[in-house]
Amino acid sequence: MILVLPALARPLIEPQLPADAEVRWFGTADEAYAMAPGAEIGWLDMQVPAHTGRAIALGTSLRWVTTIYAGLDAFPLQQLKARGARLTNGVGINATAVAEYAVMGMLALAKRLPDIVRAQDSGEWLRDAPGKVELEGARALIIGMGAIGRRIGRMLTGFGVEVTGVRRVPSDEPDMLGPDQWRGRIREFDWVILATPATAETARLIGAAELAAMKRTAFLVNIARGTVIDQDALVAALAAGEIAGAHLDVTDPEPLPAGHPLWQAPNALVTMHLSGRAQTHMFPRAAQLFLDNLARYRAGERLVNEVDLDLGY
Repeated sequence: MILVLPALARPLIEPQLPADAEVRWFGTADEAYAMAPGAEIGWLDMQVPAHTGRAIALGTSLRWVTTIYAGLDAFPLQQLKARGARLTNGVGINATAVAEYAVMGMLALAKRLPDIVRAQDSGEWLRDAPGKVELEGARALIIGMGAIGRRIGRMLTGFGVEVTGVRRVPSDEPDMLGPDQWRGRIREFDWVILATPATAETARLIGAAELAAMKRTAFLVNIARGTVIDQDALVAALAAGEIAGAHLDVTDPEPLPAGHPLWQAPNALVTMHLSGRAQTHMFPRAAQLFLDNLARYRAGERLVNEVDLDLGY
C-alpha cells in the first residue's frame, strides 16, 4: 500500500501509520507530481488547489484521495469517478474559523470598521460612528446549511439574529427553506449569507435579479466560492446602492487582479480567501480525520466525509 502524504503533517501521523504502509512524503508541487503515479492513497493538498488537482490527475492508481478542502471545484471529480476512486473532504475541519470570519465580516460592515481603521491610519478622531447597524433583531438567510452554515447560524443566534436556512434537500426543520423557496422571500432578510458548495447548480446563484430583489439596506456575505455570485452584477449593485454592502472572502478569479472594480466598490470588504487559514488547529484535526479514515479504508468501512462525485460535495 503506497501513500503520498504532505511532509507538513508527518510529525502528526507517521507514528500511527500501519507497519505495511510505504509512504512518500512531498514538500513541493513537483514532488507531489512525481510521487502521485503508482500511489493507492493520496493526501495531496497544496496551497494552490489547482496544483492539488493536477497531482490527483497524475495519480492514475489512486483508490482514495483525501483533502482538507471543503470546496472541490479545482479537483477532477469525473476523472476520479471513472477510475472508481473515492474522495473525502475536509468538511468541519475549518468550520469554526470560516464561521467566525463570516460573523467578523458582518460586524465590520455593520459598524463600517474599515472607515474607522482608515481614520486611525490618518490620525483622525471621528466624532460619530460611521456604522450604526445592530445585529440584534436582524433576519439572516443562510444559503447552504452544511457544517459551516449551521455553525454561522448558531453564532448569529447568540447575537439575537433570526436565522433562516436553505438546503438543497427540503426538510421539515423549522426555519428551513428548499431550493425553490428562498428567491421569493429574499426581500425579507437583512443579511444574505452564502455557504453553499460551488457546483453547476450554484454557479451565479446570486445575480442581478436576486440583488435587485434584496432590501436596499441588506448586506451580502460570501464565504462559499466566487462563482456563486455574478460578480459584474454585484459591482453594479454596489455602485448603484441597490444593497448596503458586501463581505467577500472569495472572488472570481483569485487572486483578484489589481485594478478590479471590487477593490474600490462602495462598502465592499474583500478578505482574500483567508477565512479557512485563520485557525490554529487545522492540521491536528486533519491528521486525526485522516488516521480515522485510513483505519476505515483498510477495514472496508464507510469513510467520514465521503463525497458524491456527481454532486461535487
